[in-house]
Amino acid sequence: MKILLVHNFYGSSAPSGENTVYVAERELLRQHGHTVIEFTRHSDEIINRGIFGAVQGALATPWNPFSKRTLQSVLRKEKPDVMHVHNTFPLLSPSIFHATKGLRTATVLTLHNYRTFCAAGIPMHYDIPCTECLDTQSVFPALKYGCYRKNRLATLPLATMIALHRKVKTWKKNVDAFIALTEFQKDKMTDAGLPKENMYVKPPFYADPPVPLPWKEREGKVVFVGRLGIEKGVHTLIEAWKLWGKGAPMLEVIGDGPEKDNLLKSIRGNGVEEKICFTGQLDFSAVRKRLGQARLLVLPSVCFEGFPIVIPEAFSLGVPVAASRIGPLPSIVTEAQNGTTFLSGDPADLHRVLVKMWNPEEKLAEMGKAARKEFDRKYTAEVSYEILMRIYEATLTRKRQWT
Repeated sequence: MKILLVHNFYGSSAPSGENTVYVAERELLRQHGHTVIEFTRHSDEIINRGIFGAVQGALATPWNPFSKRTLQSVLRKEKPDVMHVHNTFPLLSPSIFHATKGLRTATVLTLHNYRTFCAAGIPMHYDIPCTECLDTQSVFPALKYGCYRKNRLATLPLATMIALHRKVKTWKKNVDAFIALTEFQKDKMTDAGLPKENMYVKPPFYADPPVPLPWKEREGKVVFVGRLGIEKGVHTLIEAWKLWGKGAPMLEVIGDGPEKDNLLKSIRGNGVEEKICFTGQLDFSAVRKRLGQARLLVLPSVCFEGFPIVIPEAFSLGVPVAASRIGPLPSIVTEAQNGTTFLSGDPADLHRVLVKMWNPEEKLAEMGKAARKEFDRKYTAEVSYEILMRIYEATLTRKRQWT
């Protein structure tokens, strides 16, 4: 099968789960003998140009005729069976889906976030979950709140993109299949207007997992891995550690982001400084090593996540997960089996759950074993490949019936 992969890479200074998934899926397809062609852009192209780059990105976001024209030439030359798009923001734009008009190439879009209908990408404003734009099928709430970077001017190009492609029916006429990461996301996006009959669910996978470290050889620590943004709820995690006090295990916070300085300030003089370690941003191998040595991963998100890639990574390493009871997370983390859940944004409930979970240690170890079994059932490269092929084949069959 010949597959054209399309992706706008986010800036290299901020590690992206979407970039990671794109690269992993590209290599998976090549390993199975498919011919893979790439059509990519990089946000670094505009990030380094300051205000001129920002203007270029804003103009390209709603409709980029140059990307469409260039891609059209690639499609006519290569004649791929499938064009699989991962991200169009900000430089490619959804105009690229119109490049396949009159061709037999099937189009597939992976929904790594909610940006098809949500200007922020993550449905929240004022630091709380918000689905107004999805529920009303309108961009006026986004403009009212300035959802993208809390700035109305910055939000305008994204709002224009959403309104334009809803108006010209890009999603209904020019995309043959959508891949949601979870059933939760699938339901939200179909309720907002995406065609249900063309929607599939495929979670991310984690390739080449090592053998989990024996439980007795692990450190008695808890780990958080992710961007240090308000949406990730790390403030809740730190408040829970303050409640836990001197009896708390070591907490390792891996990642970087805009909230780092505020988080560091919040632990000073509160008796937990020696219990919380901020490692900063680490490379892939260092993250895997530190996570594999832990006895628990905590995700205190206060937003509707897509599908945090760190969950299948933790499961593969035999590390159970404690996650907020919000969005898709309760459907990924199974209560009392591979982990537990707690009330989002509630330090007291998080503290209560963690204390109960931490002892007895044998129960936590059993959860770690169950986590690895869950990984083997759902999140290996081979399982993901089989799902992806079923999606491609069903989409191609449907496409050829209509052309």
